[in-house]
Amino acid sequence: MPPDRTMDAAVRAQLDAAEQLRKAMDALRFAAPVACVYNPLDYAWNAFRAYVERYGSAPKRTLFLGMNPGPWGMAQTGVPFGEVTAVREWMRIAVPTGRPPDEHPQYPVEGLACRRSEVSGQRLWGLFRERFGTPKAFFADHLVVNYCPLLFIAASPRRNGTEGGRNLTPDKLPAGERRALYAACDVHLRAVVAALRPRFLVGIGAFAEARAREDLPGADVEIVRILHPSPASPLSNRDWPGTATRQLLDAGVWAK
Repeated sequence: MPPDRTMDAAVRAQLDAAEQLRKAMDALRFAAPVACVYNPLDYAWNAFRAYVERYGSAPKRTLFLGMNPGPWGMAQTGVPFGEVTAVREWMRIAVPTGRPPDEHPQYPVEGLACRRSEVSGQRLWGLFRERFGTPKAFFADHLVVNYCPLLFIAASPRRNGTEGGRNLTPDKLPAGERRALYAACDVHLRAVVAALRPRFLVGIGAFAEARAREDLPGADVEIVRILHPSPASPLSNRDWPGTATRQLLDAGVWAK
């Protein structure tokens, strides 16, 4: 299709980069213990595209960078950290999604009908909603993206002999698989940073910060980190919004 001449140039650049990333991800193969791989840029592309088209215009003062989709967040909605209620009721993105071709029974994709809540996304978008009130106010200067678009589900045999599954983060993949994955994700991150020209890149957790620092040496962007909102972290379960806010204020990302 010819390019949409009416589309914001930064939005078009991000969508082009995401399409290239989608193709690169589809060409990768992952060995055991990975049992299933979900790529929301495939089956939830229309929802992801709606997010970028609505909120991804440039410039952005701050780019928040996450690791990869959670099973009850972006894997359901196509939006980074996309907890269902935040996407549907705050961002007002109500775009149907498909389903991955190799779906694990323990992690069904039900889109906006999903009743599970992604706690990390609930905390992240809840903080933004509390501080900025409206999506228009938040997205005027901010955007949230993920470094890796894939959700990995590893085989996890149960004691009764049946086959279960567990979320596997990209950093737990074998070195060879990580290299191929990171190479494509690095290209995408550089394209997004070039399109949005942020002053700050905020790694949501240590992994995202480390990938940004390795991928963007010498870039005209200040890289900082906030605590990841995952409930698996004891620190995150003790006033994560207050901790993250203090970190952003101390780094100068937000005004005191």
